Amino acid sequence: MKVLIIGAGILGASTAYHLARKGIDVEIVDAQHEGKATLAGAGIVCPWATKLEDGPFYDMYVAGAAYYAALVEGLKSFGETDLGYGKVGGLVVAEDRQEFEAAAERVARRVANVPEAGTVEHLSAAAAREKFPPLREDMEAIFIPGAARVDARLLAAAMLRAAASLGAKVRQDRVSLALKDGKPVCSAGDGTAVEADEIVVTAGAWASQILDPLGLDHPVEPQKGQIIHLRLPGVQTSNWPVLLPMGSHYLLAFDDSRVVIGATREDNSGFDYRVTAGGEAEVLNAGLAVAPGLATATHIETRIGFRPASRNMMPILGRMPGVSGLTVGNGLGAAGLTIGPFAGKLLADLLTDAPLDVDLSRYAPA
Repeated sequence: MKVLIIGAGILGASTAYHLARKGIDVEIVDAQHEGKATLAGAGIVCPWATKLEDGPFYDMYVAGAAYYAALVEGLKSFGETDLGYGKVGGLVVAEDRQEFEAAAERVARRVANVPEAGTVEHLSAAAAREKFPPLREDMEAIFIPGAARVDARLLAAAMLRAAASLGAKVRQDRVSLALKDGKPVCSAGDGTAVEADEIVVTAGAWASQILDPLGLDHPVEPQKGQIIHLRLPGVQTSNWPVLLPMGSHYLLAFDDSRVVIGATREDNSGFDYRVTAGGEAEVLNAGLAVAPGLATATHIETRIGFRPASRNMMPILGRMPGVSGLTVGNGLGAAGLTIGPFAGKLLADLLTDAPLDVDLSRYAPA
């Protein structure tokens, strides 16, 4: 069996990696659009503090976080260790006392039987600032030791390299699909046929453009995010935890004295690949409100990513009904970097008729 994957973001890269590990002939193509969510996303792995209600999305969110340890260990066997991954912990904070107490209750309930989350602590404002020095002086926090951060660019590239080492073909191209006798057929950018027994579309916010010629209404639209990168020259930030303000924008740090604040959630944005004054102001004002110590940081860049947001805010994972040989993975939204690697494993298992860790009927394409 040959599988063609269209879209090499975090979900497509994971699908390719897991299929290649099963010995499947895999080809993955990507158009390298500006604004790919994987290239802009911050990479927070901490589902337990989210305000998402318990249900199918939250279940997938938690499963995605639980899978990271196995993913990181598996990539080590291919020599892939530079993932920007660190289990640095997470600080949950809130300006409103009632909201803080609600978050504390929610986190305590959710981590009760989740060993990977670690033992949650209630930290004083002084203790919280020891972990994240720019934090406002009066903000106590809930500390979740099992929270992690990952560099999505590094992780996706590592999975693609591992897949390629197993024989997967990875290339840049803008392909198109058409229907022939009820099955999708793929054409390369130069018009030549791309042969495959199964086609998987993991093209994120651009998936609708690929699926429209098949007469399919794919309920995913781009949600624009603007995310700011700052640098604190000479400051060791590698062990700073992820900062999760309830009702505001997240902050996280990486190994190179870099701190990230994000991100806007701009619906009905289309593919407007521009940094806007309003977007930057929103993100900076929110970040400095909880971490005023970042006021003297250097602005490095503002990245733009288009999250694939489904209309019902649910992941879409499974075989497309009525179209033989077509599978879709999409709609992970802002949770893509937590869910994506695990969702790729699920799609690989689905395509090879392996037992599934999750009932995918709840996420099936309509």
